Amino acid sequence: MPQTDCTLGKFSLSLAVKNLESSRAFYQKLGFEAVAGDGKTWQVMKNGDATLGLIQGMFDKNILTFIPGRDSRRDKVATFADVRELHKRAKAAGLETTDETGLDGTGPGSFMLKDPDGNPVLIDQHE
Repeated sequence: MPQTDCTLGKFSLSLAVKNLESSRAFYQKLGFEAVAGDGKTWQVMKNGDATLGLIQGMFDKNILTFIPGRDSRRDKVATFADVRELHKRAKAAGLETTDETGLDGTGPGSFMLKDPDGNPVLIDQHE
């Protein structure tokens, strides 16, 4: 059940890769294991608490990704800050948001921001 804290949830780095197969092989050699994805355009890789999303052909830049409602192991958490509450807080703080999806109801939703250096930040609630 969502609550009104500011915990952003599970963190991962989504890398915009040129060749998913070669990137996956590289990170596997470093000890990462493929744990999710279609294996053709995206792959989630884990090594301990470190998570990388390898994304081919969807983004121009690497993206910092937060998933409300999930912990560092991707397990569901009982209480969390809903994406709509996080969006409302970001807007109230004067932050510009883009790519807003599913923010008018309940369940999945997302939005993006850019940090002062232009790094994209995705808040992506899956449920």
